[in-house]
Amino acid sequence: MDKIDKLNSLVSASTRICVTAHIHPDGDALGSGLALVGYLRECRGKDVALVVPDGVPESLSFIQCGFGDGSVLSFEESPTLSKARIENSDLIFCLDCSSFSRTNPDIESMAKASEAPKILIDHHLNPDTSSFSLVFSEIEISSTCELLYRILKEMPDIKGDLDKLPMSTLEALMTGMTTDTNNFANSVFPGTMRMASELIAAGVDRERILSDLYNNYRENRLRLIGYLLTENMVISSEGAAVMILDKECQDRFDFRQGESEGFVNMPLAVRDVKISLFLTEENGKFRVSIRSKHGISANKLAMTYFHGGGHEMAAGGRLYFPEDIPSPKDAKAHILKVTKEFLAR
Repeated sequence: MDKIDKLNSLVSASTRICVTAHIHPDGDALGSGLALVGYLRECRGKDVALVVPDGVPESLSFIQCGFGDGSVLSFEESPTLSKARIENSDLIFCLDCSSFSRTNPDIESMAKASEAPKILIDHHLNPDTSSFSLVFSEIEISSTCELLYRILKEMPDIKGDLDKLPMSTLEALMTGMTTDTNNFANSVFPGTMRMASELIAAGVDRERILSDLYNNYRENRLRLIGYLLTENMVISSEGAAVMILDKECQDRFDFRQGESEGFVNMPLAVRDVKISLFLTEENGKFRVSIRSKHGISANKLAMTYFHGGGHEMAAGGRLYFPEDIPSPKDAKAHILKVTKEFLAR
C-alpha cells in the first residue's frame, strides 16, 4: 500500500480528528492546518479541528474566514477544549513541524500518549519518524502548504480536480505558500509556480490574499520597523545583521504576536550583509530567527549556537538566559561574537 492509499484508509477509518501545528503558528502552519481541516470536514465529513499551542496572530486571523466556529482551538486560551480534542481523537495530524516537540509540552505529551494513528506532513529537516504511523516529509519544497496541496490532489476522492476542494482550503493553501516563500522571494521551486498558477485558475483571489497579508497592519508595526532599522540594527564588519526586539521595545510599540513577520529578511537587502538574525524576547529566552544569503548556512548557525535548526537559508532557535547569556542586555554582544566566529570558518 502506498502512502496515499494508507492516508486514505486512515482517514476513512476515523471519525474525530485533531490537527496540530507548531508554537507561534505562522502563515504556513495556519494555512496548511486549516486547509486540511476544510478538506476533512467538507470532503470527508469528519469532525475535525486545528489545535495550536497559542493564539492566532491578529495579522493572520483572516485565514480563518470560511471555516466556521471551532475550527481553530488555542491551547493557551482554551486548554479544556483543546485537551478534549486531542484525547478524544482517533486520528492525529502534525503539520509544519518535524515533531510534536515543536508544539508545546502539554500537546506533545497528550499526542504521544494517544493510541490514535499519527500522521506527519512537513518540509523541515530531521523528521521524528518514530512517533508517527505515516510520514510525508519533503525538504526540497516551498512549504508545508505546497506539500499538502500535492497530497490532496492525489487523494482518491479528488484525483487532481481542484473544483472538488472547498475554496476556503484552496485560499488557505495559497496564503501559507505565499508567506513561507516571502511572496516568492525565497524557497521557490518549479512546483511552487505550478501550484500558484493552478490555484489562480481554480478561482483563488490572490490579490485579495496579498492585500490581507501585507496591507492590513496596524500603524504601530510600521513605526516599529522604522525604529528597528534606524536605531536598533547593527551590521558587523563580517556581514552579520542583528536586530533585537526586547521587552522594553515591545511595550513601547504595543507589539503583538505575528507583527514581526518578515522583519528578519529586511537586512538582507544590504549588499554586504551575509546573514540576518532577529531576536524576540520571551520569558527566560530570546526566540532567534535567522535568514542568510546563498552559500551561508542559517541551519548550521542555528544548530551550533541556538539549540535549533531549519532550512539551509532559513532557520531558527532559542537563546536562554541565564543558561546561554547572563541577561537579556548581553544578547547583542553574544550574537556578534558567535556570528564572527561562524563567518570566519
